[in-house]
Amino acid sequence: MRQSDAMTIDDRFDDLIASLGGFHRSWLVYLGIELGLFTRLRAAGSSGLTTHELATETDCRIEAIETWTWAAHAHDLATLDGGRLTIDPEVAVILLDETHPGFLGGQFVHAATASLDWGGMLDFFRTGAPITQRPDRYRAAIERLTAQDIAVFFQEALAAVPQLVADLMAGGRVVDVHCGGGRWLIAMARRFPALELVGVEFEADSVVRARTNVENEGLADRIAIREAGVMEPGGAEEFDLAYFQYALHQLPDAPAVLRAAWSAVRPGGRLVALDWPLPASQDEFRTRHGELIAGMQLDELYQGTALATRDQFLAWFAGADLPVPFMIDLPSGASMFMVERP
Repeated sequence: MRQSDAMTIDDRFDDLIASLGGFHRSWLVYLGIELGLFTRLRAAGSSGLTTHELATETDCRIEAIETWTWAAHAHDLATLDGGRLTIDPEVAVILLDETHPGFLGGQFVHAATASLDWGGMLDFFRTGAPITQRPDRYRAAIERLTAQDIAVFFQEALAAVPQLVADLMAGGRVVDVHCGGGRWLIAMARRFPALELVGVEFEADSVVRARTNVENEGLADRIAIREAGVMEPGGAEEFDLAYFQYALHQLPDAPAVLRAAWSAVRPGGRLVALDWPLPASQDEFRTRHGELIAGMQLDELYQGTALATRDQFLAWFAGADLPVPFMIDLPSGASMFMVERP
């Protein structure tokens, strides 16, 4: 018998009220990240800040910051003691450190930003018609979300394929299909100084953001951003690596996109997809990771896309007439699919 089967009504009440509190907690985290409150508290260290100091340093209204301070303390996001607020170093890492595989700050930003579009969710459930457009802020939030994907790629995925690391260190050309704001390309350029990199993106606002990010990092001589469709990754056998990060499941014809990307891979090159597959069983959904994925799937369906199971990813590769990919389930819950061209 599962533990949930033995829960009393009081247990259920406590569980559900914790979830209700979680809604408010998510928005407290979102505000803390976007307004720079957590960043200021982290910089202050163990001495912390008073409410007035925090409001002044972030250019916010004292009344609002005072309420946020008490709420952050109540939700164990920070500690208020003797009139000074501090943040636990481990909480700061999880919410602010984009290079850590356990970074969740982007998840909170994405969840709050996505929910701003949910005014039509009831109509979607009744009609099945997804929303046709999302504002630029949504794609900017996705870029924040995928900071965790980048950390997972560098600290978990690359650790599983040392030969890929060796080949990338030697140089070559790499394309990121549906590259968004170009953050993965920038991270790759820093890690592998001999690479030439190309980002392919069809969303106009993302193209502008990617080019701005690349220029701000001083990497425009090594990273080119092409405004093009996902069926136009590049010329025949142009690249040593074609990469999809949290992208393949969002495209209307994944096998066709894979086939196009595969044609752009040179002999000896690779095609890699990193994504967060749907759990394969009901029991797997009954985990913290399963809870998050289920919530993200609701937002995906609302916009006309859908997360996919591992089997669906494998079926897309088969439908593209590609070899069976080497699949790695990573500690974070993400999965990597890799195919090498002979």
